[in-house]
Amino acid sequence: MKKIVIAFDGTNYSSGAMAFAVGLNKLSPILLAGSFLPQIYLSSSWSYAVGGAGLYNPLLEDFNAEAIAEHVRRFEKTCNSEGIEWRVHQYPYDLAIPEIRKETRFADLLLVGGETFYRHYGMERPNEYLRMALQEAECPVMVVPEEFPFPDRTVLAYDGSEDSVYAIRQFALLFPELSKMPATLVHAASKDHSGLPEKDYILELVSRHYPDLTVKTLESTTKKQLGESLKGHPSSLLVCGAFGRTDISMMFRRSFAAGAIIDHQFPIFIAHRS
Repeated sequence: MKKIVIAFDGTNYSSGAMAFAVGLNKLSPILLAGSFLPQIYLSSSWSYAVGGAGLYNPLLEDFNAEAIAEHVRRFEKTCNSEGIEWRVHQYPYDLAIPEIRKETRFADLLLVGGETFYRHYGMERPNEYLRMALQEAECPVMVVPEEFPFPDRTVLAYDGSEDSVYAIRQFALLFPELSKMPATLVHAASKDHSGLPEKDYILELVSRHYPDLTVKTLESTTKKQLGESLKGHPSSLLVCGAFGRTDISMMFRRSFAAGAIIDHQFPIFIAHRS
């Protein structure tokens, strides 16, 4: 049984993240820990917020304890009706990112709604707090939109990097049931790699975990071509390496992973080694 943490912030409740947890539990029973994070008072928030760049300070009155309590009841009701073993973790302080780091240290997966997570904070997309959660999580993260069909196909983003291989392997180890779905290993050609990097090695690994595998090489790293390659497959799940780290390619950092989150198209699994 896997332990999955689902993060809700302030008064925002992600129905999409909850629906995904329900779908996972149907495949294999999980322990679902609902982490109900408070509204953030940024002036006392963790200094990692880069001096509050691009963010504003919400009033403490924005905090709505009654709404959070209702979301806790909603979470418990859904878990009980779906037969999900659950726990509730609540935090009275506004240090959201350190609490996420602690939660993920003791979890197999962090599940978060990409459209709802601290959606009022910052103009960038993904916003500062969602990007920090992706970077600081000590376990893999699944970011989901609010409306989507449960996946029946995986897209494995491979750029030849260690992180992309790590994510592909971690997804297979965490979700062997989902790894049995049709999978496409997507690689973008570049000046350095016209073919599949380390072809024999990656195929030896991936074909062991993804029995229904297709390999696809794109001639361009543009977001447009990536989007076109996924047309006709609305029930896809994307698997990517590190998010926002200096050692990941421009394609997957800005066009692939971030683009998928911004457009709220598919669930996206992100993992990094440290």
